Amino acid sequence: MPTNPQEIFGRYIHAGALTRDADALAELFTPDGVYESPFIPDGRIFPRRLAGREEIRAGMAAYYAHPADSGGVVDTARSRFVLHTTADPDVFIAEIDTVVVAPDATTTTMSLVQIFRISDGRIALLRDYFDPSTVD
Repeated sequence: MPTNPQEIFGRYIHAGALTRDADALAELFTPDGVYESPFIPDGRIFPRRLAGREEIRAGMAAYYAHPADSGGVVDTARSRFVLHTTADPDVFIAEIDTVVVAPDATTTTMSLVQIFRISDGRIALLRDYFDPSTVD
């Protein structure tokens, strides 16, 4: 199991944004882990709050089943992130700028902040702060 922020974040990005693998994503969480997106209004395709590994698996699988609106692809070479450790060794913050290239070659950048709370190498709480208009 990963033990440092870089490993945990790397696995999270691979399972979520890059491969959209709900099973792999859910396995990164503790059995009672919580994934929250506080800026998402209720009733949207992207879930506002998922509690428990199985709810995370089902909720993200349902979201991933919808095609991305733009049909764009993440440009990993131009995207960037900075991880910030905190005074609490179980908490780190990810500051992210994701570059997406649309089929017509135009690019957009989605900036977001994620706060991770870790327990025994797994995500116990992830709070994901981003513009809700970017997901549905």
